[in-house]
Amino acid sequence: MRDRSSPVPWICFAIAAAAIAFAPAVADGGTLRLLSEVLVTLAMAQMWNLLAGYTGLVSMGHQAFVGIGAYLLFIASDRLGISPYWMVPVAGAGAALLAAVVAPLMFRLRDAYFSIGMWVLAEIVRLLVAKFPLFGGESGVPLQAVRLVEAESFQQNAFWISGAIGLAAVAGVYLLMRSPFGLGLMAVRDNELAATSIGVNVWRNRFIAFVLSGLGFGLAGAAHFMGTMFVSPDSAFDINWVVTAMFIVIIGGIGTIEGPLIGAVIYFGLRELFNTWFAMSGGWYLIAMGCIAVTVMLLAPRGLWGLARERWGWRGLSVQRHPPSREHTAHSSASDFSSSLPSESTRGRTA
Repeated sequence: MRDRSSPVPWICFAIAAAAIAFAPAVADGGTLRLLSEVLVTLAMAQMWNLLAGYTGLVSMGHQAFVGIGAYLLFIASDRLGISPYWMVPVAGAGAALLAAVVAPLMFRLRDAYFSIGMWVLAEIVRLLVAKFPLFGGESGVPLQAVRLVEAESFQQNAFWISGAIGLAAVAGVYLLMRSPFGLGLMAVRDNELAATSIGVNVWRNRFIAFVLSGLGFGLAGAAHFMGTMFVSPDSAFDINWVVTAMFIVIIGGIGTIEGPLIGAVIYFGLRELFNTWFAMSGGWYLIAMGCIAVTVMLLAPRGLWGLARERWGWRGLSVQRHPPSREHTAHSSASDFSSSLPSESTRGRTA
């Protein structure tokens, strides 16, 4: 397989990084909070897409990692007296550790049973957190360690952390899927038996993808609730985190890098449109979003990006491999054959 690389994706990543770096200079506080939410939600959508779109594991319980990441940041920062900025990676590592611990049990379940099992796991973790006074019970806990950082720069730094997580999620999934490991993941998704027959370790590949998705959700949850400075079991372990990520991926295009990007723009654009212009909140807002999702699934089962790629051949951040051309194959075969023939001097010595 030939891997055609292009500098265009890296130029786009550089432009996005520059935009995130300079956004606090031109955006107000409300805009920064909205952009932070967009970026952490994009990271969750990319991680859910990594698991469902490239591995074939549909999870309905990844809110467990959101809650664990958030609570680890709050408790560790407050108890140890450390700036919450430094606790974001620790929170992500804790969520990844939880994913590694529960993976052997969850992988015993298949298809719908896996989805339900993940949802049950998330509910168990939520109930356990709500029972302990250390975590504030049902009422939740504030982020007291915020006193350790400068109030003037807190929102700006929180936005930059969210931006780094969102950008790292997109770039990380792109690099991962262009690697040999990513090729193995797609082989497992398409045909598990065939992947096993060619030497792909199905369990190991799924385990790595599962742990990475837990890491991403944990980092995103820690960054989001650090910005809000308050966390409770109902908000941290809310299934809407996964439902939102699922909506974004399905609308944009599952199994693609561009799908979550497009889906996130559409989701937040529609949400702000309905809430601001049409004053549709609560149940009506969710009904409208559900109708849009069903319409897109009926008219474009592969999502909007999948539809655009089929009709106009757009590649974007494609991770597709291309087999070598016939001319290249014939030339390589001829070269290999000629190199295997004995040279003139060798023939002379043999004679």
